[in-house]
Amino acid sequence: MNKKVYIIILNYNGWQDTIECLESVLKSDYNNYQIVVVDNYSPNNSMDYLKKWAKGELCLWLPDSNPVKRLSFPLEKKPLEYVFYTKEEALKGGIKEKEEKYKNPLIFIQAGENRGFAAGNNIGIKYALVKDDFEYIWLLNNDTVIKKDTLSKLINYADINHIGICGSVLKYYDNPNEIQAYGGKINRFFGTTSHNKNINELKKGLDYIVGASFMINKKVINKIGLMDENYFLYMEETDYCFNAKNNGFKLGVAIDSIVYHKEGASTGSTYKYNDNKSEFVDLLSIKNRIKFHKKYLGEGMGLYIGLFFTILNRIRRKQYKRVLKILNLIKEEYKK
Repeated sequence: MNKKVYIIILNYNGWQDTIECLESVLKSDYNNYQIVVVDNYSPNNSMDYLKKWAKGELCLWLPDSNPVKRLSFPLEKKPLEYVFYTKEEALKGGIKEKEEKYKNPLIFIQAGENRGFAAGNNIGIKYALVKDDFEYIWLLNNDTVIKKDTLSKLINYADINHIGICGSVLKYYDNPNEIQAYGGKINRFFGTTSHNKNINELKKGLDYIVGASFMINKKVINKIGLMDENYFLYMEETDYCFNAKNNGFKLGVAIDSIVYHKEGASTGSTYKYNDNKSEFVDLLSIKNRIKFHKKYLGEGMGLYIGLFFTILNRIRRKQYKRVLKILNLIKEEYKK
């Protein structure tokens, strides 16, 4: 088991989280990997901070009270070898002369625009496809930290069980003993998602892998292509999982591969605290639920019954302006 994996980490305004994630990834006991960090054109100069960190000009700091500090400390020796690419350079597979200077450099890619989660990750996937020297792509959220054996356990499980898309067990970063998800299920009637919170729920069904740790076998990419960029954010992983399953691939969760997830760090939303969704996140998640339902579940009566209860909930919260926007959104999507 020494198959190469590209670890793609998407950053948007979260360079502090990304640095903490990278410090944990660099401690992995699996040695055949290459890290690709794609910045979705962060307005806070994230890429400059990431470069400074790699050069050793900026250090990660965490309080001793941090429950998972041990996963990122002690800090890796700097400077770290890295290569920076524009999106255009990356889509051509980078520049051979740049990478030959180093043994296995970090790859930093500036997307040049923010076209969402899928589009940003697709840039990293396209870079890896041109290289064509890997067996797996691991999409890892930047607001995560991993254990030393997280990746090796993930690949081992995927290999043994012939998994097309494999996920880790997600635990809450701020409460490491609490399970966030063992993947999740889709309600076929309403089109809503729900995370599996325990092993028994996982055994009953697995419809999607949560995107915080989302490892794709190259065979899947070769068969079904890239992620659907029309979602921008939310449901794109679920869409990809349904597409993969419809094409004969298996989903799986590696029970002993653990990832600690801050959840919602870049969007201001969490599954745990659903009432605190921003308006942008709320409207986008509803729009994408409609899109997904139309595409895979038939746009039946259940979709609109579910949307009716969604509106009632917003009325209960006295989010009246949001209700009007949701009604307009449903009207627009119905016409498509």
